Amino acid sequence: MGKQEWARYWQHEALPGIDLLRARYVRHSFPRHSHEGYVLGAVSGGVEDVVMPEGTVHALPGSVIMINPEVPHAARAGVPEGWVYSTLYPSAQVIADIAAETTSIRGTVGFAEVDVPDPQGAHLIREVHRAAEEGNALAADSVLRILVTRLLRRYGSALPDRALRTAGCRNAARARDLLEERMAEPPSLEALATELGTSPFALLRAFKSEYGMPPHTWLTNARVRRARALLDGGTPPADAAAAVGFTDQPHLNRHFTRIVGVPPGAYQRARRGRADAETEAGESGRKNVQERPGLLPVPSEAWQNRQHPQLYVPGTAIRPVVGQPVPKASPNPTPPSSGTHSA
Repeated sequence: MGKQEWARYWQHEALPGIDLLRARYVRHSFPRHSHEGYVLGAVSGGVEDVVMPEGTVHALPGSVIMINPEVPHAARAGVPEGWVYSTLYPSAQVIADIAAETTSIRGTVGFAEVDVPDPQGAHLIREVHRAAEEGNALAADSVLRILVTRLLRRYGSALPDRALRTAGCRNAARARDLLEERMAEPPSLEALATELGTSPFALLRAFKSEYGMPPHTWLTNARVRRARALLDGGTPPADAAAAVGFTDQPHLNRHFTRIVGVPPGAYQRARRGRADAETEAGESGRKNVQERPGLLPVPSEAWQNRQHPQLYVPGTAIRPVVGQPVPKASPNPTPPSSGTHSA
């Protein structure tokens, strides 16, 4: 990844069940994947193209992106300068609890629209990030609840139940369960189809229809999810890679970075509360993401830099000059120019 890209993926202790990502991506693209929880994002610079099952939406500054759990999607830059955005990943339980308290929606809660023009909603997403980065737990939690309530009341609804009505749907669900069980040593498509009493092409079609991606893509996504859980529990990245079936740590590093947006080593350090203020997304090009000599402190008046004074420097990037600030959240950031960092 290029030196103009940066990302911070972390979790605030006062916001359990919420992951936060603030980043600028130019060349990085997210492959088709899905989340166990929700995605609430706000672009503040550039354009993000979000590829949904129904088509591609172009997320602009002032809009809010809302993606329901397990909905397959991909993302990439919509303009050459890329995009800057702030994203919240609330768990299904967090959204369900707020919905039960503040709305009349019953059943599985979902959002009826993906991309809506809502400058106030976008502002609230950034305010959650700002409050969390400033260590203001009361404000972060309060604004989060105001945001989610606003979005649910404006765009929320009960999602329809998904019944496995056909033999193909049932085979797809059984195939998913078998891949989950045998993640480290998965069967081939032909062996899987034979075990289920169907043909490879019939299983491939049914699986893609049910889950929005072919079995091998789904398996990669599932491996990254399980690796995240292992990293959360303190498992070293190399051991996590082996446990979920990746051939080695670089293999995990590549897929983890593409799907999550930051390398596994940086993700784990953030989970342990020793994250940098901004993790250079270019770190993904390294073979070993746990170790990197030459980390340089970057003085800044930003609260997050006082708490996390190191900046991760990718192998392909120019080393930062002492005194150069790390990107800070801004309601209306301008896209960074070449060789600079801004949000």
